[in-house]
Amino acid sequence: MNRTKGDEEEYWNSSKFKAFTFDDEDDELSQLKESKRAVNSLRDFVDDDDDDELERVSWSGEPVGSISWSIKETAGHSGSSHEGREQLKSRNSFSYTQLPKPTSTYSLSSFFKGRTRPGSFQSLSDALSDTPAKSYAPELGRPKGEYRDYSNDWSPSDTVRRLRKGKICSLERFRSLQDKLQLLEEAVSMHDGNVITAVLIFLKRTLSKEILFRELEVRQIALRHLIHFLKEIGDQKLLIDLFRFLDRTEELVLSHYQEHLNIQDPEKRKEFLKTCISLPFSAEDSAHIQDHYTLLERQIIIEGTFSSPINLKKTFKIPDKQYVLTALAARAKLRAWHDVDALFTTKNWLGYTKKKAPIGFHRVVEILHKNSAPVQILQEYVNLVEDVDTKLNLATKFKCHDVVIDTCRDLKDRQQLLAYRSKVDKGSAEEEKIDAILSSSQIRWKN
Repeated sequence: MNRTKGDEEEYWNSSKFKAFTFDDEDDELSQLKESKRAVNSLRDFVDDDDDDELERVSWSGEPVGSISWSIKETAGHSGSSHEGREQLKSRNSFSYTQLPKPTSTYSLSSFFKGRTRPGSFQSLSDALSDTPAKSYAPELGRPKGEYRDYSNDWSPSDTVRRLRKGKICSLERFRSLQDKLQLLEEAVSMHDGNVITAVLIFLKRTLSKEILFRELEVRQIALRHLIHFLKEIGDQKLLIDLFRFLDRTEELVLSHYQEHLNIQDPEKRKEFLKTCISLPFSAEDSAHIQDHYTLLERQIIIEGTFSSPINLKKTFKIPDKQYVLTALAARAKLRAWHDVDALFTTKNWLGYTKKKAPIGFHRVVEILHKNSAPVQILQEYVNLVEDVDTKLNLATKFKCHDVVIDTCRDLKDRQQLLAYRSKVDKGSAEEEKIDAILSSSQIRWKN
């Protein structure tokens, strides 16, 4: 189709399409980029059918894909014109045929919920930023009651019930004294020690000591829980203040005395115990505290005879029986038989020694046997038992053969000696000793 020069000028002047020039290439590129972004954004909000209705045209104004457009695209051009258009194609490919056909991926529900619909739909934030979907609003189907976990409109009874179920909730909204006391009363009515303690911790932190003590004085259950809690955490200072406010003197001084457990330095502990002596303890408790102070004082010194058992016995006025029982068990356990002997050895004013046991030698024998003392040691102390029948029974029980044989000989009891002969091993030294005694003509047997 041939056109004259005048026809061409008339065409370009009357056409709604603007002719292409290389001079305005940069302007065209920027405009086309903006058009592309705008069209892509619009395409995201329309259905697939609407996308098919868009008309695509070439730079010449002919529909893309038509026969005339195909012929012109494949026809050859002049060198400079062809080279220029090829350069433009390589730098700026904006043909809609090269863009993948998008599908509608958004729905109104996904905008409100901030999440993708089932299937291939995705949220707006996913498409624009390529990040995982985030929830910006609660699900419409969620029960309203579940959102009370994040509110502060609970009543004291609701709060206590939640605490009892182990749920976390803030008590800071209860600011007035009346609300706090109502919260405490609700906790006490639940009869749950953990809930009561939790509320008491809150009151301890938010109330002054004077107000807290005054209100707990008329609430004995809560008061007992607070006392137990303070003892558990070792808050002796507040516990002493509480007992002083309640005028409970005995518990006050005992709590004060227990503070020595937290003092590590021996000298400071000794000085602290010295201050406890003057406190209004009972007579028995005062004696114990005095002994505690004296013992600690001697432990610090630990020199000379201060650490000896005899000196401790005299200092703390330990009864003889209690001292002997304790010392005997300790020395026998260590198998210190020489110390055991020294424990019972005494001297008279003439310098003669004798053995004496305030607990009785029959108990000494039992303690020694319990600690696996040798037979020779046992026989020595069995012989010291004064009662003959008790001596024979102990000697027979613990197989102290020499003691049994000598006792029967001294009693001139031939029949008992013959009976005991059957209990010793045949051919043993004990049997020979019995036979020698039985054959002796110097003994006048009573039976």
